[in-house]
Amino acid sequence: MKVKKIGHCCFVAEPKEGVRIMTDPGDFTKGAEREENITAILITHEHGDHLHIETLKKVLESSPKALVITNTAVGKLLDQAGITHQVVEKGQEKEISGVAICSFGNLHAEIYESMGRVQNTGYMIDSLCYPGDAFEDPGHPVEILALPVAGPWMRMKDALLYAQALKPRISFPVHDAFIQEWASFIWKWPGNVLPPLGIEFKKLELGKEEDL
Repeated sequence: MKVKKIGHCCFVAEPKEGVRIMTDPGDFTKGAEREENITAILITHEHGDHLHIETLKKVLESSPKALVITNTAVGKLLDQAGITHQVVEKGQEKEISGVAICSFGNLHAEIYESMGRVQNTGYMIDSLCYPGDAFEDPGHPVEILALPVAGPWMRMKDALLYAQALKPRISFPVHDAFIQEWASFIWKWPGNVLPPLGIEFKKLELGKEEDL
């Protein structure tokens, strides 16, 4: 599978030739609108670093045939913005041009009590797992894991235990835009812990398509 990291939690996965699936074009991501021929856009939840309406509109201008897939909570915001979408949430599946999209999870990880605890839907793109802001079991075998590595809702220990539980062949970091100055320090932990467990950890260069 080809993956291009755009920024923070936005990347484009190409599980088969000609099928390009984008995740979470939020306000921490620059350049998402420059991507063309996007087949579908998956939005996990409504927080601004995952959903930025103006950025989404620009992506859709570049790829007007792209299908927007999300959950009920985000769908209400998209309705207000006049953006057409389909709801695919916990336990539901959809096939897009021969690629299986399977959803899992329903709630953002806790930050503090109920603050910011919105609906969060993770997605499997064939064998690639992107959980959004939670560490839920996708209920499917995972070959590639988009692993959150930093945020107010998580500890590094949570990320490492999640990767160990899913046992992917390879993982790459997401949810990392606000740690760029300290990135080498943060990334060293999964980089040191996961490979001995048989899980490759690969930092993706922004804007570069890579074969995973």
